[in-house]
Amino acid sequence: MLKNRIIPCLDIMNGRTVKGVNFKGLQDAGDPVELAKRYVDEGADELVFLDITATLEKRKTLVALVERIALAINIPFTVGGGISTVNDIRLLLNSGADKVSLNSSAFRNPGVISEAAGQFGNQCIVIAIDTKKINNQWFVFIDGGHTPTTTDAVRWAKSAESLGAGEILLTSMDADGTKSGFSLDILSDVCNNVSIPVIASGGAGTKDDFLNLFNSTGCTAALAASIFHYGEISIPDLKEYLKMNKIKMR
Repeated sequence: MLKNRIIPCLDIMNGRTVKGVNFKGLQDAGDPVELAKRYVDEGADELVFLDITATLEKRKTLVALVERIALAINIPFTVGGGISTVNDIRLLLNSGADKVSLNSSAFRNPGVISEAAGQFGNQCIVIAIDTKKINNQWFVFIDGGHTPTTTDAVRWAKSAESLGAGEILLTSMDADGTKSGFSLDILSDVCNNVSIPVIASGGAGTKDDFLNLFNSTGCTAALAASIFHYGEISIPDLKEYLKMNKIKMR
């Protein structure tokens, strides 16, 4: 059985860490490299860096920043944003990233998942899915949450796995930044329909939110941003709380 992971997420815009609510109202949250070093010291299991405006601005992820991060930390980290080709992936992995996160580009060109998994192994291919509930159905959104699609989130997660994805990063846009708890219904549905690890994202506000997530779904990792960035919950305290409640932690 996989042990559970705690993963801080750093959304990057103009070289700085930012955080908003429901993908809007972004506020500065600090230098990404300094935050990353802090999280390593606090015992984070992995880190995720998302260049959140790269796709909309039609540019590539910040390779120089990835190199700085790789030199500063010693835990696995995933990079996403503006990645559309196997060459993009190769460049980021060669720059020090352990995994890459594909979202809009993989949705528009699913073949890139198979191609990348074939070249680099599925263990370093993460498919990020941003999803929102409309008329009681969870749909996929792309382009940083700006473009709705008619594709069901569970169906896309299953397709991504069949194409070679090694992990799913599922973000509930409804819960993002609200600190009202993870969207357990869609997370459970995805976990029940794929056999690869699922990272839960969106809604973390209390230690109990993490406990409920691990007790109620098959997710093996929980991702959060603002509660860690602003010191509302410390990673050591969170991990100790979860272990006390019989959650197996990494």
